[in-house]
Amino acid sequence: MSGVISGFTVIFIVVAVGFVLGRTKALGPSATQVLSRLVFFVCTPALLFHSLLTTDLSVVFSSTLVVAAVSALTTGAVYALLARLLLHRDVPEAMIGALSSSFVNSVNLGLPIAIFVLHDASFLAPLLLFQILIYTPIALVTLDVTALTGSPSRSSVRNAVTAPLTNPIMLGGVAGLAFSFLHWHPPAAVSEPMKMLGDASVPLALLAFGLSLTGVKVLRKGESPRRDVALATVLKMVGMPLLAYAIARWGFGMSGHALFAQVVIAALPTAQNVFVYATRYRRGEVLARDCALVTTLVSIPVIAVTAALLT
Repeated sequence: MSGVISGFTVIFIVVAVGFVLGRTKALGPSATQVLSRLVFFVCTPALLFHSLLTTDLSVVFSSTLVVAAVSALTTGAVYALLARLLLHRDVPEAMIGALSSSFVNSVNLGLPIAIFVLHDASFLAPLLLFQILIYTPIALVTLDVTALTGSPSRSSVRNAVTAPLTNPIMLGGVAGLAFSFLHWHPPAAVSEPMKMLGDASVPLALLAFGLSLTGVKVLRKGESPRRDVALATVLKMVGMPLLAYAIARWGFGMSGHALFAQVVIAALPTAQNVFVYATRYRRGEVLARDCALVTTLVSIPVIAVTAALLT
């Protein structure tokens, strides 16, 4: 339990710093946009490149990868379907909501939880691989084609093919995975700058999130899409952990600590990266921001109950 508290404390402190910077206007009126673009175009690609470059891929390709992939894709698909049919949302907003309901905070909260609660950070490696090389490209291609061209009906085969090739996050992840497969490590003069830039990704994303909270009220009537936030939160904090439990226990026969780890990973809150993507494409920003905050708060009791029931 102390590990859970430590992990959340890290997030709250950095977000609070961003909020104070926003309140004092110390970084100027465009700080949120600038930081978000810096995270999207520079820091996150560097983080993904260095993370995959230094990860033992034999640990990555495991049953945990299947649990993470199936639970996330299924949860996101359910949200997208309900958002389109019941809430009548456009494709970009539905995509941001789908990410909000299933894209896990695997770094800035996931790592502390893995270390202090699960006592093994390797549980996150398959999740990182899935989110980097499968889920993120699917989401960003969808957003590139629909949000940037105005309508999914105007999409083309050329756009679908070229979008991943020009996306910096996709390029960073593919490069790191390729070098890891080849067992080739660049010289320190190259890898160290990548590590330095990657290390800045999480705190900058959290600072941008804190800045975005300045002068706004979460779940504010008339501004926040409350039904969307409620749907995404329920799916993220209840549906996805239950689905991960079912897949891990009855699909792979997991029990004990391994089963506990799968559920905790699924119960992590929405990643701040979703807000960065929403800001980049200027679609669903309030939805992503409110989901990140609400699920972060809700995940505290959810993970606590999970620990009480499965340990």
